[in-house]
Amino acid sequence: MAKQTIGIDMDEVLADTIKKLLRRFNEETSSNVTMDELKGTKIRNMMPEHQGVLTQILREDGFFRDLEVFNDAIEVVKKLNEYYDVYIVTAAMDVPTSFADKYAWLREHMPYLDPQHFVFCGDKGIVNTDYLIDDNPKQLASFNNHGVMYAAEHNVDYDEWPKVYNWKEVETYFLGENGEYKKHNKVNSETI
Repeated sequence: MAKQTIGIDMDEVLADTIKKLLRRFNEETSSNVTMDELKGTKIRNMMPEHQGVLTQILREDGFFRDLEVFNDAIEVVKKLNEYYDVYIVTAAMDVPTSFADKYAWLREHMPYLDPQHFVFCGDKGIVNTDYLIDDNPKQLASFNNHGVMYAAEHNVDYDEWPKVYNWKEVETYFLGENGEYKKHNKVNSETI
């Protein structure tokens, strides 16, 4: 029996892109924007007059190379990979200069994944995995299978998809006692 597939977004799901972007934005603009102020929005929506600064920061060589990994992400993805075919699906077309940095980041932090399972795309509606874990409502809306929203400051007001708040919740959602793996494979609790 073929394994089910999970697509996992990189930015704001595996890697804390906003933390670094906010720090760099505040440095470049002498602002003091906080994470609390971003609840329900993104920096570019909150301060549209600074689009150029945001674009410049995101295009900096190395910006995506040293992003912090969210707690437990590496361990949980490794565990998921035992039961599912895991793909990393990142909207790299939003920042085309990010390809090399994102690829190097993924090879460093997730060497157990086949690089052929790294998907650099734009609209994730083309992705045909069984599940997609993403923080972006627009990407989940265009996805045709089972979307799972990874909670982030900008998506607090969305509830159209099951929402997970950390990687331990992702693990429970997919591998827990009543998780997706057991629902679809009708296995007993000793299997996992």
